Amino acid sequence: MRLKKLAAVGMAVVMSAALLAGCSSKGGSSDAQKKVGVVQLVEHDALDAAYKGFKDGLADAGYKDGDKIKIEYKNAQNEQSNCQTIAQQFVTDKCDLVLAIATPAAQAMANETKDIPILVTAVTDPADAKLVKSNEKPGTNVSGTSDLTPVKKQMGLLKELVPNAKKVAMLYCSAEANSKFQVEIAKKEAKKLGLESVDATVSESSEIRQVVESLKGKVDAIYSPTDNMIAAGINTVSMVANEAKIPFIVGEEGMCTGGGLATYGVNYYKLGKQTAAQAVKILEGKSEPKDMPIEYQENADLIINKDTVKKLGIKIPEKLQKQAKMVTTQKKTDK
Repeated sequence: MRLKKLAAVGMAVVMSAALLAGCSSKGGSSDAQKKVGVVQLVEHDALDAAYKGFKDGLADAGYKDGDKIKIEYKNAQNEQSNCQTIAQQFVTDKCDLVLAIATPAAQAMANETKDIPILVTAVTDPADAKLVKSNEKPGTNVSGTSDLTPVKKQMGLLKELVPNAKKVAMLYCSAEANSKFQVEIAKKEAKKLGLESVDATVSESSEIRQVVESLKGKVDAIYSPTDNMIAAGINTVSMVANEAKIPFIVGEEGMCTGGGLATYGVNYYKLGKQTAAQAVKILEGKSEPKDMPIEYQENADLIINKDTVKKLGIKIPEKLQKQAKMVTTQKKTDK
């Protein structure tokens, strides 16, 4: 009986250690290794590409995972409570640096520590999200890269591809600060183009199909910014919109390959690599987040989904065809 009790105690200790393992996980790492935590809001093409770019960028600079650094990656599954739990764990584990991918993840991490250096990516406006004092001079333990898209060009693209459009639906998650920021810009640009805009908001993924179906016969086009919930449910949106012959202008390439019609979008893989370059400066003690301006991507790519063009029967102006990266719809599973 005593042996059984000792075995049970031993197992409990092992399980507790496994649960607590995070940035401080040994896993072959040495004391010289830097601990890098990564908290990602949800899996979808754009955020996945940003993480891959970050990891590859570090490796290219000599910081390969398992060598000079140990990366602990956590996916919050689009749950704010999970973001908070992960952030708390990274603080407990005394990470040397944390990458937060998407605004809710960044806010959760910033709320937990004012000491650990935090880099963010796929955050549209860090200042608007209260992560930094200003994008030019953060003044906090947070810096990183913005995925601010050329909303003006996106709305102009909508007008070029759907010249007779009069009413456009703004489809986004009402809880995402990034999306609200971009939609306000989009509304102003739509008005300049003579377009009436209407809100089509969702608060959870289960509402997406119903909201998009409610737009049938009521709008001439749909626009979504770089919204994480819509990106994760892109299959549903594009299926309903394309069946209803409603052109869907999206915020980034992953949403386009998910069935959206077109976009001018940033390259999230390159954005991740850009963030990695900032991380190297911090890891090497050459700079601190408080003095590192938020960085932006200078160029945006024109992406057009040729499968969607065919489904909608839309004619693409020749000048756009020459400029565009033509993609096809890739089968994905909504997260």
